[in-house]
Amino acid sequence: MARRKARGLALQILYELDSTRHSAEEVLARLVYDENVDGETYDFVSALVYGVLEHRRQFDSIIARHAPSFPVETMAVVDRNIIRMALYEMLYSADTPLKVSINEAVELAKEYGADSSPRLVNGVLGAASGSRPSDNKES
Repeated sequence: MARRKARGLALQILYELDSTRHSAEEVLARLVYDENVDGETYDFVSALVYGVLEHRRQFDSIIARHAPSFPVETMAVVDRNIIRMALYEMLYSADTPLKVSINEAVELAKEYGADSSPRLVNGVLGAASGSRPSDNKES
């Protein structure tokens, strides 16, 4: 399964987790059953989902800093999770080039978001592209 489709699956999981009280384990297990994903795809989707969950506060702080006019808690669920996923890849995934992370996020925003989503996603990620994990740790 292509990474773009895997990112779409991760986005769907994060959307569900953001909107319900379901557990990540439960949603990932259903994904494996419903989508019949292979091991490599499962590992990638799982890394994205758990990476976003683990670093969500850090990512939300980055979003707030670079998009002060769009409070994270009122931002569209799709937009904030696309940005969180891209930030995870940008900051913690050495095998994904920065430009690829941003481009893939913009493509997801075009597919799943509102008309203004691609511009928001690109703007936040472009502004945050100089961020590093050591620069963004919460005190």
